[in-house]
Amino acid sequence: MELNFLKEEYRKFSEQIEIFKAAIKYDKLKTEVEHIRTLSEMPDFWKEPDKAQKMLKEMSAKNKILTEYLRIENQVRAGLEMIDMISTDFDDGIFKDLSSEYGGLKDEIAKFKIKTAFTDENDFKNAIMTIKPGAGGVEACDWAMMLLRMYTRWCERKGYKVETLEFMSGEEAGIKVATVLIQHEYSYGYLKGEIGIHRLVRISPFDSNARRHTSFASVYIIPEVSDDVKLDMNEKELRVDTFHSSGPGGQSVNTSMSAVRITHVPTGIFATCQVERSQAKNKDLAMKLLRARLFEHFKKLKEEEDSKNLAEKKDISWGHQIRSYVFQPYTMVKDLRSSVETGNINAVMDGDIDDFIEGYLNYVSDKKG
Repeated sequence: MELNFLKEEYRKFSEQIEIFKAAIKYDKLKTEVEHIRTLSEMPDFWKEPDKAQKMLKEMSAKNKILTEYLRIENQVRAGLEMIDMISTDFDDGIFKDLSSEYGGLKDEIAKFKIKTAFTDENDFKNAIMTIKPGAGGVEACDWAMMLLRMYTRWCERKGYKVETLEFMSGEEAGIKVATVLIQHEYSYGYLKGEIGIHRLVRISPFDSNARRHTSFASVYIIPEVSDDVKLDMNEKELRVDTFHSSGPGGQSVNTSMSAVRITHVPTGIFATCQVERSQAKNKDLAMKLLRARLFEHFKKLKEEEDSKNLAEKKDISWGHQIRSYVFQPYTMVKDLRSSVETGNINAVMDGDIDDFIEGYLNYVSDKKG
């Protein structure tokens, strides 16, 4: 490794961290962290414990981004200073130190680049994921169940907590719909790129003639909304219906009217929960889901967002897929946006999807850069 090479690489690093600083909105982020820290020092901060905990969680998540950025910035600045020093008076020891640190710093910068895709104020929040089958009948219902397992396994690998909010089995196999709450900081930021149509090609186990089938399922993700967020919603506008549950939980789950559906009458938006034996618990979970859906609905109305993020509104069929999963006649998973692909489809279906998630986030960062 030559000095001129290191000089050029550190120059590129310096340019990159300036891009990072703008991408993460450094000054705004710092102000938000300091604001929460100031509030946390006030005597009445813990008057509402749940709200206080959520604010501290937000501060912690945002402060991690700031700390990581500053660490990288300091390493780059120090490296540039050492390069300037040995450019006029060469020191072999300093040069060796720089050379040994170069690889690790390059990796850190590559990893941090992913974080610069987290520009939405909701990125640090928990994620609510809904999976629905599309064109393909029983095969599509089974495909939706396979996707649910894939994301659940990914969460297990990461140590993310998964709570089922909604689950309806298919008539013959798989699921008609499933909604889960994924709890971990930045889970929405990491998973929002999974919104869209996922396409499966395989020889169907449900076809007695062993023909190859193409099926589709949609993945839709919204951020969890805390209880203290005010919504344009009146309690009188809500209709609550109860019915016998058909979800998981054993035979006893069907013996009472435990399932709950809450509908916001003016918009027609509803949320259903039947995963618990307690009607009260199902009602709480349904309300949590409804609040998140209404928040997203009102946000989109206000911002007049592009239809590109409205995966649920698209036909779940040809022409709208973001990723293809091919089991036969060859094995391949390919993201149609970032072009990330692999032939190890078994690993992907077992939750090994970091390359696809990070590939999309890098793709977003590159477009912004």
